[in-house]
Amino acid sequence: MSGFSGKTVVVTGAAGGIGQVMTRTFAAKGASVALIDKDDSVLAFAESLGNEGFNAAASIADIEFEEQVSSSFDELRSELGPVNILVNNAGFSSASNLETTTGDGWRHDIGGNLNGTYHCASHALEDMKPAGDGVIISIGSVNGLTSLGDPAYSAAKAGMISYTKALAMEYGRFGIRANMVSPGTVRTPIWDHRVKREPEIFEKLVKWYPLRRVADPQDIANAAAFLASSEAAAITGAVLPVDCGLSAGNIVMTREITQLEF
Repeated sequence: MSGFSGKTVVVTGAAGGIGQVMTRTFAAKGASVALIDKDDSVLAFAESLGNEGFNAAASIADIEFEEQVSSSFDELRSELGPVNILVNNAGFSSASNLETTTGDGWRHDIGGNLNGTYHCASHALEDMKPAGDGVIISIGSVNGLTSLGDPAYSAAKAGMISYTKALAMEYGRFGIRANMVSPGTVRTPIWDHRVKREPEIFEKLVKWYPLRRVADPQDIANAAAFLASSEAAAITGAVLPVDCGLSAGNIVMTREITQLEF
């Protein structure tokens, strides 16, 4: 895979489990990395990357709010230059089912996931369009493909699929590509509270995955780096599941029907 020397990559949600690995993956391949997160720990993370010899800068923003996104992009451009690659990684869910979803919660999840993706892409396009080149990678979810709980989050991720395809259609003529990576379960610190309550949770979940494992953050980062690279130059408008086979079918039901253990 070719490197990203001379490229500036913006990663949103950069302080999280996937975000940190994503950022390190692009930095290790030569990119200058611009980190955005609403958690101020992103500043210390960027500083640690700088101490390791990587070219990194960070800005605090809640991407739900366009004015904060605008300020962050201006700040990061002044430090690292125009944006070449955007990884819309930030995401969250505030309610696991419709019964506990409120109107405010719905608007918050749509705002932070779907609207935030739009805000960031819009500002990245300001650099990409005149340059005649650029890549937008959005981190979606298998929740956007089928119903798996977290309804507001899932609706936002489904909307991101449509938005990714619209970006690919409208901006392809400017040499800009847009794709999505859709993970299933990923082992990140966000699961720590659930593991503490239910230590066997991952053992319960793996039965649904044909590969008999769940993904880790590096799996997601590797897929995003591939789609951002020149090796994927003819790929745009694609939704790539990185889910250990979850969306390929219902493996539990298949075992029941075939009466085979696989």
